[in-house]
Amino acid sequence: MKVACIGECMVEFAQESAGLFRRGFGGDTLNTALYLARLGIDTSYVTALGDDPLSEAMLAAWRSESIATDHVLRVQGRVPGLYMIERDAKGERSFLYWRDRAPAREFFDRADDATFERLAGFDWLYFSGISLSLYGETGRAKLGELLAAARQRGGRVAFDGNYRPRGWADKESAQRAFSAILPLVDLALPTLEDEQMLFGDANAQVCLARLKTFGIAEIVIKRGALGCLIDAKGGIFDVPPPRALQPVDTTAAGDSFNAGYLAARIKGIAPRAAAAVGHRLAGAVIMAPGAVIPNDAMPLDIFGQGES
Repeated sequence: MKVACIGECMVEFAQESAGLFRRGFGGDTLNTALYLARLGIDTSYVTALGDDPLSEAMLAAWRSESIATDHVLRVQGRVPGLYMIERDAKGERSFLYWRDRAPAREFFDRADDATFERLAGFDWLYFSGISLSLYGETGRAKLGELLAAARQRGGRVAFDGNYRPRGWADKESAQRAFSAILPLVDLALPTLEDEQMLFGDANAQVCLARLKTFGIAEIVIKRGALGCLIDAKGGIFDVPPPRALQPVDTTAAGDSFNAGYLAARIKGIAPRAAAAVGHRLAGAVIMAPGAVIPNDAMPLDIFGQGES
């Protein structure tokens, strides 16, 4: 099974102590791609970068994590976006962005027919609400065409709503974009707080009922410390996290959960057990600063004996 994660990676400056920041590379779909690769899934990242030293460093970092970069477009004279993460005493984050001219925004404007043909051949295409916010009306239409073509070939589509108001002109624009793309989704991995912000869902059950109207086969609603609510294979059930934790940094909590869940499902593990895999990985990620934890901090035997 091959997965292509579509979106944007930026230069990340994550707060480590007062006035001190550590440079890395991050972005929601890139975080998921990295953890998928660490879990043994054949993963490609799909984006556009510049021709600058930071773009070269990104590519080298991804390749060192066994992420394929064959579908990364390069734009002459441009540089990637940048963001800064600050954390409060509870590990919650606030962000500052410098990304208006990031080349990732132009991927669907620059990709040729051969690129779309190759991408349509992947087993899974994964993207997020942040991915949607990058491309504009024309780019989102091309993304929809790609998803439809992939599904016609037997591929599947995974989507994390990941709504960030700053990326949209207004809430109505985001609602239209989400509603247009959801009928093309096979696995939805939204966060309840984001869905409530965008659609006003009163609770997880209301959110689930709304998403089911789009015909999505498998829905996993992330609820932070409460765990997740799953609708899959005709059943609805809660999966709590294995234990309560006091996070050091919640960056990439949802991204890593998505990677754990999707990797487990690709390996034939049933939804309930796949959610436990996602919780174990996210639990390790939130206990370290930044989006990417060291390899030696990855949970051991993460897949356990999941039901297939």
